[in-house]
Amino acid sequence: MALWTLRIALPKVAVGWMFALLTIDFNRVAIVEFGIAAIIVSSLLSIHYFLAPFQVVTGRIADCHPVMGYRRSPYLLGASALASLLFLALPTVTISMGGGSTGAMIAGVALFVMFGLCMAVIADSYHSLIAEITEKQYRPTVIAVVWVVMILSTIFSAIVMNAVQPEFSPETMQRLYNLTPPIVILSVVIGLVGVERRMNAEEIQTAINKARSLAPAGNPLASAARLISANSETRRFFIFISLAIFAIFLQENLIEVFGAEVFGMQVSETRKLQPVWGGGILLGMVLMGTISAGFSVPKHISTLIGCTGAGIGFVLLGYVGFFELENLLLPTLFYLGFCAGIFNVGALALMMDMTVEGATGMYMGLWGVAQAAGMGLSAVVAGTLHTSLIASGLMKAEVAYWAIFGLESVLLIVAAALLFGLKPDVFQAQAKSIRRNRSDTDDAMTGTLGVTSA
Repeated sequence: MALWTLRIALPKVAVGWMFALLTIDFNRVAIVEFGIAAIIVSSLLSIHYFLAPFQVVTGRIADCHPVMGYRRSPYLLGASALASLLFLALPTVTISMGGGSTGAMIAGVALFVMFGLCMAVIADSYHSLIAEITEKQYRPTVIAVVWVVMILSTIFSAIVMNAVQPEFSPETMQRLYNLTPPIVILSVVIGLVGVERRMNAEEIQTAINKARSLAPAGNPLASAARLISANSETRRFFIFISLAIFAIFLQENLIEVFGAEVFGMQVSETRKLQPVWGGGILLGMVLMGTISAGFSVPKHISTLIGCTGAGIGFVLLGYVGFFELENLLLPTLFYLGFCAGIFNVGALALMMDMTVEGATGMYMGLWGVAQAAGMGLSAVVAGTLHTSLIASGLMKAEVAYWAIFGLESVLLIVAAALLFGLKPDVFQAQAKSIRRNRSDTDDAMTGTLGVTSA
């Protein structure tokens, strides 16, 4: 079981490598070495958030169109391979962008759009695969292992970057990025071989019919919108995920600035804040995964604990900032990350439970869109709040951050209330009702066609 779980986690090595390369190396090199405006670089890196709705499309396609008897593995492998190949062209494009080439700028946007589309396919296929091949009681443990592997792969990636590129040059950058296809493709292939069961022709047809009957008619995005409007529990859970992710990660874009503006920290000191927060997340996920392996912990309970715990953490963080208690900053951030880690495990496991057999890809796509909406909005709102409250001089920094962290706490309480009222059994009943209505419509149409033909 342990070896199987580690294998399932291997595709996250591919994801960890690609994002580490973009956030650790490309981000710095593009801005500092090539002089590309930071707003352009950050905009390119955020494109994948805005392509998250494509997860619904790819989820529906994968549900209804298996490839060689597999519904997840071919899509996951194909998207990973294509995403890795994009990195081969990135150094050349970046150099030309630094030189002011308009064509290179267009090419850069195209590369990141393709990367965003690939990541949407990867995210939906991977999470759908885990939902379909794992038993409910083991999912929190599997999810914890998957995220630990991804975090460790980021550390591994940084070590490899330093070894391959001790000093920057265009040649060493190209050599580093050339490693992406073998690392990505190899880790995904090893992680996938023999994991997903191949369906025979009869099972494929049954699966396709079931997937089509479980979703409203129309294109995938329109179908997803109708699912949200028709199923009250789907709507409640979508709002919960978006709201909770937004509230938890709003601070991530401000925490270094918070340290500088409130405590007068130097750059070397503020660099310690994110690792402390990340360390808390890692410990929270490991602990939750370990507990779930030995005890049957209801997923909504662990999610509620993480959600409310993080809400308390933001109150503490606001207090620490308002009274400038610098000695309590790192412990508070660690506690906040610890609660976020518990939330991550519970929420991801709950997302996999909040699916319907036969339409797993479409529902996981919906939850992926909810996550991306929360993350993308948090980045935009963080900058807006800082500019309107602090940069404008409207409030003193410590007062503004108290207000911002207080807002996050309130939003997490609202999110917890939404989750507390969630009824998974009602969700399943409403989903089956959609299926029955769709089947009745299809039968009626078949009867009408029969009369017309006669």
